[in-house]
Amino acid sequence: MSYKVPFVNYRLQYKELKQEINKTTQRVLSRGDLILRKDVKDFEKKLADFVGVKYAVGLNSGTDGLFLSLLAAGIGKGDEVITVSHTFIASIAPIVHVGAKPILVDVGDDFLMDLDQAEEVITKKTKAIIPVYLNGRMCDMGRLTNIARKHNLIVIEDAAQALGASFKDKIAGSFGFTGFFSFYPAKVLGCFGDGGAVTTNNSKVANIIRLFRDHGQKTKTKITFYGWNSRLDNLQAAFLNMKFKYLKKWIKRRRDIARLYGKGLFKIGELKLPFSPDSDSRFFDVFQNYVLRAQRRNDFFEFLKKKGIETLVKDPIPLHWQKGLFLSRFHLPYTEQLAKEVISLPMYPELTGTQIEYVIDCVKDFYSND
Repeated sequence: MSYKVPFVNYRLQYKELKQEINKTTQRVLSRGDLILRKDVKDFEKKLADFVGVKYAVGLNSGTDGLFLSLLAAGIGKGDEVITVSHTFIASIAPIVHVGAKPILVDVGDDFLMDLDQAEEVITKKTKAIIPVYLNGRMCDMGRLTNIARKHNLIVIEDAAQALGASFKDKIAGSFGFTGFFSFYPAKVLGCFGDGGAVTTNNSKVANIIRLFRDHGQKTKTKITFYGWNSRLDNLQAAFLNMKFKYLKKWIKRRRDIARLYGKGLFKIGELKLPFSPDSDSRFFDVFQNYVLRAQRRNDFFEFLKKKGIETLVKDPIPLHWQKGLFLSRFHLPYTEQLAKEVISLPMYPELTGTQIEYVIDCVKDFYSND
């Protein structure tokens, strides 16, 4: 169906950036610059400078960013890695793929890792902890870093949804052994397909991930080991370079939209809103998503759909309840409750004031009908 307010609007962004996108495409294709060329190197430098680290390595996805980070850390069979269930499966699958065991803990009101629980489940087998910066908000990295240091754990930051977010003015992706990002089209900074990157201050880690991503090739004639094909292609890197100059503007717009939603919806008792952009000066959130906890969530979803508002109900079945993942041993009551309540409203820079007002009015209508 055609929505008055779509959840994302790729076509509108293309329309607004059409001339720049087409010019970028023509430049790259006319030169034949397709794999690991200058645009990739330029993007890696821009990303590293933005995050505040020495190195960035462009990859084909954020998922591979985690997978290759785990490999670079030497994590494998017999090791345990702590993370959460309230996330996308890509935060957990690479742990399994390297042969390690995911240890899942519950989350708190911010949808982020409960650090008390995380510390309680640390054992002699625990080698790493992966905080997931869901929806564009970082964990309390001061406390998490202290826990990791105390127990000699590696921190790998899942910053897939948090490019530009910060904790105490330190940017996501600059705290850990590595951080990784996704440039899936719907992300704060998205390309026109799949894309990702790893950031790090460790030159050895950066170098080995570069080898991992390109079949273990050190040169065209020297293969160091069996690697993978996980390269950020040059055309997608060129698009990301072109879009990068809009990143701060887009983040500001997302934060402004969050303020408008918050102002319009805060009196509705059956809703629990995310933290406002101004609620805690330690955190700078980029609002990859605007996620509500809604009573009568499923009816609410259908009501908005009939009104022409596209929303997203993500993971109505918690990951640890998915039978094929063999994670049912974990008891995570808060995560299980969230699966019944969370719903994401449209959130992207191209949303108009009229659309935002319409969403707010429709939400109010649903909860005033009783």
